[in-house]
Amino acid sequence: MKLASLKEGGRDGALVVVDRALARCVEAAPVAATLQAALETWPEAAPKLAEIADALEAGKVAAARPFDAGACAAPLPRSYQFADGSAYVHHMELVRKARGADMPESFWSDPLMYQGLSDSFLGPRDDIAVEDESWGIDFEGEIAVILDDVPMATPAEAAGAHIKLVMLLNDVSLRGLIPSELGKGFGFFHSKPASSFSPVAVTPDELGSAWDGGRLHLPLVCRINGDLIGRPNAGRDMTFDFPQLIAHAARTRRLSAGTIIGSGTVSNTDRTVGSACLAEVRSIETLDHGAPRTPFLSFGDVVNIEMEDDSGATMFGAIEQKVVPCS
Repeated sequence: MKLASLKEGGRDGALVVVDRALARCVEAAPVAATLQAALETWPEAAPKLAEIADALEAGKVAAARPFDAGACAAPLPRSYQFADGSAYVHHMELVRKARGADMPESFWSDPLMYQGLSDSFLGPRDDIAVEDESWGIDFEGEIAVILDDVPMATPAEAAGAHIKLVMLLNDVSLRGLIPSELGKGFGFFHSKPASSFSPVAVTPDELGSAWDGGRLHLPLVCRINGDLIGRPNAGRDMTFDFPQLIAHAARTRRLSAGTIIGSGTVSNTDRTVGSACLAEVRSIETLDHGAPRTPFLSFGDVVNIEMEDDSGATMFGAIEQKVVPCS
C-alpha cells in the first residue's frame, strides 16, 4: 500500500491511496482524512486502506484521479516528532577523518541521534529556500520510517513491529553553520532547516525482499542538476538498523504515533558507488587531494533523490527540489 498527502484541506493535507505505478490515486477520507489520523487508529484503518488500494489496483475505483507528485505535501506534512540518527557510522568516520577529528569508539555501539524540525516539512517538489548561499547548503539522502505508538523502553527485538511506513528523506543541512552550533555544546538548530520527503510512503510489505525488517536493500540514487552524485545501497554498511534506532529513541520516552525516525546519510564503504551528500564527497576529496573540489549547492541547483526496484520502477517517487534564495 502506498499513501500520500495532497496539499488540500489544511496543514495536515488530504490523505490519498496511490497505486503501485504512482499513476492514480483516490481520497481516503471515508477511512481517515489525514495520515496522522490513520496512524492513530492503524489497526482499524490499515485494513480498510488496503481494501481501497486493492480496488484501485484492480481498476475498480470510479473516483480515481491522476496522481501528481507536484501536488503532494510530505506524506506527513508535520509530525509530533522527528528524530534523525546516524546509522551509517562509516560516513561519520570519513567526515571526521577529513577534518582531523578522532572517532570515539562509542560511535560504533551507541547510535547518534538528534531531534529535528518537525512542525512543517517540505513537500517532494518544494523549493529549498535559504537566506545565504555561503552557508554551505547540502542535501542528505536518507531512508525514514513512520511509527505507531511505541512504549518507553521498547527493546530492539520488539521495535520493528512498530514500523508502519517507509519513505525517502532529504535532510537539508547548512554545513557552514554546524561548527559554531556544535561548539556551543547544545546541538543543531539553525544548521538543520526543514527536511523533505518522498511523494509517497509505503508499507513494508510493498518492498518485498528488499526489506528485511530493519534495512532497505536498494540503491538510493542521488543527482544534482541531472549529474549522478551517488547510488549507495541503503542496506549495506548500516551499523544500526531501524529497530535499534527506534529502541534508542524510546529509551527514556514513549514515541507517539506519527513519529519519524531517519537513518542518517546513506553511505557505503565502497567508494565506487558515490555518496548521498556533498559533505562526504568533499571529505573524500580532502583525503585524496588535500582539499575539497566540489562546491556545496548554489541557488538554481536542483537536487533529485529516488529509489528504484529491480525492474527499474520508482518505489517512492522522486524528491526533486530547487535551491532558491528565501524571499
